[in-house]
Amino acid sequence: MTPEFWQQRWQRGEIGWHSDAVNRHLTDYWPRLAVPKATCVLVPLCGKSLDMLWLAGEGYSVVGVELSATAAEAFFTENGLSPVVTDLAPYPFCCYHVDEIRLLVGDFFDLSAGALRAIGISRIDAVYDRAALVALPPELRARYAQCLAPLLRELPGGSAPVSLLVTFDYDQSRMPGPPFAVAAGEVQALFERDFRIDELTSFDVLPENPGLAARGLDRLAEHVYRLQMLGAA
Repeated sequence: MTPEFWQQRWQRGEIGWHSDAVNRHLTDYWPRLAVPKATCVLVPLCGKSLDMLWLAGEGYSVVGVELSATAAEAFFTENGLSPVVTDLAPYPFCCYHVDEIRLLVGDFFDLSAGALRAIGISRIDAVYDRAALVALPPELRARYAQCLAPLLRELPGGSAPVSLLVTFDYDQSRMPGPPFAVAAGEVQALFERDFRIDELTSFDVLPENPGLAARGLDRLAEHVYRLQMLGAA
C-alpha cells in the first residue's frame, strides 16, 4: 500500500472512512484520559476529521499529520477557515495553521521532533488515533508503533503521554482492508513495550455498518484503548 494509493483515493473522493460527525468515542472517552487543557494532541493520519475541531474547541493545541494536500485543503475550506501555509524545508512537510490547529501535510513516517519544533511544538501530551492504525497493513502497523514511541519520548509533555486508540476487529479473510482488522493481541504486541494498555470498551458495530455487512462481514467489533507511556516523566 503506497502513498499514491491514498493520494488517489482522496483525489477520487473515495473516502468511506471519513465521518461527517465527531467520533462518539472521542467525546465519551477522552475525558477519562485526564489530558490537561492547553496541551498538545497529535492526530496521525488525520484526513479532514472534525475530531480536530472538537479537540481544539476543548482547549487543546492540535497537530494533525496527513499525507494528502487534498484532504488538508478540504478540512479548512469545509470549515470556513483560512490557514497560513508554510513550507518546512528541509523537512518534507507543509504546515497549514489556523489558531490552535496545525496540519502537517506529508508522510507520517517522515515525522520528526525537528519538524514539530519547526512549527513551535516542543511537547506532545497526547495522541488521538481513530483512523491511523486501522488504515495500515500489518508491516506498516509495526513501523507506525516503532515511530510513535520514540517521537513521544523525544518531546515529552508534563506527564507521561497518553493515547486514545480506536480499532476494528473482524474476520480479515472475509474482507480486504482498509480498514484493517487489528485484534487485541496485536495491539498488545505492538505497544506493550512502551505503553500500559487498558481496554476501555468494545462494541458490536456491524448493525451500524450495513455496507460492510454487504461486503461479507458477519462480525465487526470496535475497541477503544487507553495507552499510557511507560517510563516517561
